[in-house]
Amino acid sequence: MLFSMSLRRNHVAAASVLILLMKVFSGHTLTCQRAEYQIDNECCPMCPPGSRVKTPCFKFRNTSCLPCTEGTFMNQPTGRRLCSPCMNCDENSGLKRKRSCTFISDTVCEPLEGFYCINSTGNGCEAAQKHKQCQPGQYIIQKGTASTDSVCSDCSEGTFSDGTFESCRPDTQCDSVNLQLIKAGTASTDAKCGEHSSTHTILIWVLVSFLLICLFIVGFVVYSVRRKKLHLTCLTGKISKYYYGFDE
Repeated sequence: MLFSMSLRRNHVAAASVLILLMKVFSGHTLTCQRAEYQIDNECCPMCPPGSRVKTPCFKFRNTSCLPCTEGTFMNQPTGRRLCSPCMNCDENSGLKRKRSCTFISDTVCEPLEGFYCINSTGNGCEAAQKHKQCQPGQYIIQKGTASTDSVCSDCSEGTFSDGTFESCRPDTQCDSVNLQLIKAGTASTDAKCGEHSSTHTILIWVLVSFLLICLFIVGFVVYSVRRKKLHLTCLTGKISKYYYGFDE
C-alpha cells in the first residue's frame, strides 16, 4: 500500500516537471505566422501597409492600428509603432522627384539632367553624380545617361575638339580655300588662315606706284605753271624796254 502511494506521488511529480518543461520549451520556440509579430510571449496580428501599431494585442484584444502620418509610409504589414520617413529628393545630391511618397510607398527619385545614378535602389535612385566633362582636345565618344557616365576620347592628329563635340573635326586646309596658313591647328583649336603675302605685296606696290604717279603729275603741273609764269615775266620786260627804253 505504501509502495503504491509512493509510486503515485512520483508519477505526479514527474508529470508536473514535464508540464513545466513543456511550458518553458514552448516559450523559447514560439513561432508566429507571416502576418503576425511577436511581443513578449504572444503572437499579435500585424497592422496592414499604410499603418502602424497603436497598442499590441492582449488576450482576447486584437492589435490596434493607426494610419501613417503625412511624410511617412509603411509599404508592408508591420508590428512597428512608427512609420518610415519619406525620402527627400535633394537637388544638391543631383536628384529630382519621379514619384511622390504615399502612405504605402516611399518617394521615388531620379537623377537630374546631366547627372547619373551612383546608388540605385529598386526602381529609384538615392545618390547621383554629374556627368564627366570632356577636356579640350577630347570628344564625347558616349553621352552620359541617367545610369551611366560620359565617356571621352582623345582627338587624332589633324583634328580638334573643344570638349563638347561628339566627334573631332578636321583642321581647315587653307590651300583648299586659296588662303595661306597663319597658325597651325592644335588638338583643341582649328588652323587659322589668311590672305597670301604675295597678294598683299602686289596691292602695296600698286598703291605706291599710284602715289608716285600722282606726285609726278602734280610736280609736272607745278613746274609747267612756274615756267610759263617766268617766260611771261621775261617777255613783258623785253616789251617794256623796247617801247619805253628802260629796264624794269
